[in-house]
Amino acid sequence: MKMKTIKTPRATAQDTAKLCKLFRREDRWLILVNADPDALGSAMALKRIMSRRVEAADIARVNEVTRPDNLAMIRFLRIPLVRFTRELAPKYTRFALVDSQPHHHPDFAGLPFSLVIDHHPLKPEAPVTADYVDIRPGLGATCTILAEYLRAMRIRPGKLLATALLYGIKTDTQNFSRPFQHGDILAFSGLNKYAGQDLLRRIVHSEFHKSWLKYFTRAFRKMRFVGSRGLFVFMDRLESPDVLVILADFFTRVHGLSWDMICGVSEGKAVAVFRGDGISGDVGKAAASHFGDVGSAGGHRTMARAEIDLAKLAGQSPEEFFWKRLTGKRLAKPGKTT
Repeated sequence: MKMKTIKTPRATAQDTAKLCKLFRREDRWLILVNADPDALGSAMALKRIMSRRVEAADIARVNEVTRPDNLAMIRFLRIPLVRFTRELAPKYTRFALVDSQPHHHPDFAGLPFSLVIDHHPLKPEAPVTADYVDIRPGLGATCTILAEYLRAMRIRPGKLLATALLYGIKTDTQNFSRPFQHGDILAFSGLNKYAGQDLLRRIVHSEFHKSWLKYFTRAFRKMRFVGSRGLFVFMDRLESPDVLVILADFFTRVHGLSWDMICGVSEGKAVAVFRGDGISGDVGKAAASHFGDVGSAGGHRTMARAEIDLAKLAGQSPEEFFWKRLTGKRLAKPGKTT
């Protein structure tokens, strides 16, 4: 399949015409996501674009959704979402991927994607090949790209779709405190007049479960400082890796810290979540450098993630493995600065 990557800063009428050529009345499309707000909002928009152009357009997730804000988004915005399984694939004739690239998740492997739209960095060693590819790493959110397609096609988003796109941009740019472009601002501004602010507030205020409060106590007890500006916390076994995201975001608010790495074990994997200020270093590159040879690792300048099968730890405890990979040193007592 021929790869086509859009270079223009905004989707044009010519781009939308080429995109719509993919949609045939007899096709059944499955839109794949690694579900988070940006992916969900983008998938909703693509489904809207496909409506009345194809026989079916459904959305499937490859991950478990446990964060309360994501669950609230799915519930309040009525996002039709199913769990992807290999048994599901034969029911569809074409596949689309939004807010991800095929190498980002094992469940994407082997699927013949016809359409890929994303804003994550490209990897030269993992080229994205599809009939239509629009990857723009400079943008803050994939929802921005889909909002541009809607505008170019003169499709006015309904309240639920506009809210989903707005929330996707809001979360992936962290309220525009992470790197973004002028296009993100334009999309956010254009969607704001159609979105439901009441719905947005209900989603935003559903940040975490009461049962997760105990993890803050554990994190404070186990935190280790790395140099003068880094923080490492190993959280043992967790019911959900989303706890790591909540904690990693929380510690970015601590004055004097430039980055943090919060890790633990969940769903049979050793998982690490990174956050950084984007000034003193690139945590995406750091994650790939430290863990890319043993698992899935990488991300943006200010946020990244690594996931490693426990079998690859070669008998080491997950905490020892993460610490030694990060610092090159053996584990010391909690609280000691390395």
